[in-house]
Amino acid sequence: MSRVFARHEAKLQLIDAKGRTRTLSRRRGIDFTSNDYLGLAGSRRLETAARAALDRGVPIGAGGSRLLRGNHPEHEALEAEAAEFFRADRALYFGSGYAANVAILSTLPLRDDIVVHDSLIHASAHDGIAAGKAIAVAAPHNDVGAFDDAIRKWRLGGGRGLPWIVVESLYSMDGDRAPLRELADVADRWGGFLVIDEAHATGVYGDSGRGLAEDLHGRENIVTINTCGKALGVEGALVCANRIVLGYLLNRARPFIYSTAPSPLAAACVRAALEVLKDEPERRVMLMKQMALANRLMVGCEGFASSGSQILPLILGDDARAVRVAEQMQADGFDIRAIRPPTVPARTARLRITVTLNVDHLDITAMLERLARVVSAEKL
Repeated sequence: MSRVFARHEAKLQLIDAKGRTRTLSRRRGIDFTSNDYLGLAGSRRLETAARAALDRGVPIGAGGSRLLRGNHPEHEALEAEAAEFFRADRALYFGSGYAANVAILSTLPLRDDIVVHDSLIHASAHDGIAAGKAIAVAAPHNDVGAFDDAIRKWRLGGGRGLPWIVVESLYSMDGDRAPLRELADVADRWGGFLVIDEAHATGVYGDSGRGLAEDLHGRENIVTINTCGKALGVEGALVCANRIVLGYLLNRARPFIYSTAPSPLAAACVRAALEVLKDEPERRVMLMKQMALANRLMVGCEGFASSGSQILPLILGDDARAVRVAEQMQADGFDIRAIRPPTVPARTARLRITVTLNVDHLDITAMLERLARVVSAEKL
C-alpha cells in the first residue's frame, strides 16, 4: 500500500522539509486569529434566530441543488433582503466565498475576454480564473496604472472581448484597502467589469456594514462577493450584481448548478445577521475603537507596523521563526497563528493578527505587550 502513495508521501516529505506542513489544531487561548469580527458566530442573537427558524419548520439540510428540490423560501428571502441591504439589483446565495469566487471567475469572463487581477488576490479567485477560458494577467498590488496598462496593451494587441478587473476590497493577509473608485474608473474607461471580493469588509465598513464598495453598488459593471462566514458569523456568500449577470451564473456556473444548496437554516441565520447590522451599530463602533487601539499600539512596538484595519500582519520573514513565535503566543494564552508560503509570498511568513469583539481592550494591550517581548527574544 505504501508504494501506491509513494509520490504523495514524497511530496509531503518535501513540504515538511521546508517547514510548511499543515496540521489541524483546536482553538487555544484568547481569539486573535478568527474572522468573527463582530462576535456574531456565538452570539445569543443568532442562537435565538436559529431556534426560531427550527421552530417554524426550517430544515437543516436543503436535500438537493437549488435547481432541483433544494430551493427553499429562506434562500429566496435572504437574497431579496440582501439585494435591498446592499442596494444591488439582485443577490445570489452560494455555499461559501470560495465557491462564489470560482463560480464567478470560471463562468463570467468568456474566451475573448481578459482578467486583470491583483497579485495578492485570494486563492479561490486564482482557482476560478484558472478554470476559465479568458486570458489572465497579474497586476502589481494596488497599482491602478498597471491595471490600466495591461488592458491597454491587450486592446492594442487585438483584444476584442471584455476586461474583468478582480480585487479584494480589504486584503486578507495584509489588511490594506484597494483603490476601488480608481479601479472602477479604469473599468468604465475600457467598458469592462470590476469584481470586488468584500469578504473582510462586509459587516465592518460602510453604512451599516455594507462594505467598502457600497458607493458602487447598483452599477451594471460591478460584481461584489459579500462573505457570510466572517463578520456575519454564519457561512456562505452573497454575490450581488446586475440581474442578467446573476441569471447567467444561475444557468452556467457549475459550482452553483451542481452543488447541494446551502443550508436553509444557515440562510435564516444570515438574514438575522443582516438585521443585527442594522439594529446594533454599537458593535461596529466598538470594533472600530478596538481596531484603533490595536493599530496605535502596533506602531509603538519596534519593528511592528499599522495596517489601519482589523487585520494586523506582523511579517517575520522566516517560516520557522513565525511558527515559533505563534506557538509561544499560544502557550501564553493568545491564539495567534503563523501564515507561511505559499499562502503568502516567499520570505514573508507572518503572524496574521485579527481584532474582533471576542476580546477587549485589556486583552489587546496584554497580547501586544507579550508579543513584543516574544519577538524581541526571537532575535537573540
